[in-house]
Amino acid sequence: MPDAAQHDEPVEAAPTVEAPAAASDTGWHRVSPKYVVVEVVGSLIGMVVFVGAFAIAYLVWGQWWWLWGAVVVGVMSLVGIALEPRRVRSIAYRLREDDLLFRRGIMFQRQVAVPYGRMQLVDITRGPVARVLGLADLKFVTAAAATAVTVPGLPMEEADRLRDHLVALAETRRAGL
Repeated sequence: MPDAAQHDEPVEAAPTVEAPAAASDTGWHRVSPKYVVVEVVGSLIGMVVFVGAFAIAYLVWGQWWWLWGAVVVGVMSLVGIALEPRRVRSIAYRLREDDLLFRRGIMFQRQVAVPYGRMQLVDITRGPVARVLGLADLKFVTAAAATAVTVPGLPMEEADRLRDHLVALAETRRAGL
């Protein structure tokens, strides 16, 4: 049995090293389920514009491929709309000790960590549909343009609270530039 004891020691030692970091995490926060409405309305507007443009082109020039273009765009848009609820459920953020972690995507997943000390701007934006539903988008801007992250579909109160909290954290952890 001495061999079994030797194999158990490294396994038991690993969780004690990771436990303090995991304890400081607040967990994943998802966006509001009402954000699905914002995405569906935007997709429907886009579908109507493009299908309408193809239909008008068909009526003006009378070539059959314009009509097929309208059908293809319409079907692809409907498939996209059917996937919107799953896409919205994939959006989440997590406040960690030193950074904000953001993830989104079903098939092509993106995960970005934005250090609090590197945040230069925390911006709240609201479109007309989101405003009716009481939702807002929170955008974090850093010196690197590629790390600009937008967390969409937050309830307005949560967006305000999170913005104030992140600005305070950014001020206390400001990186020397």
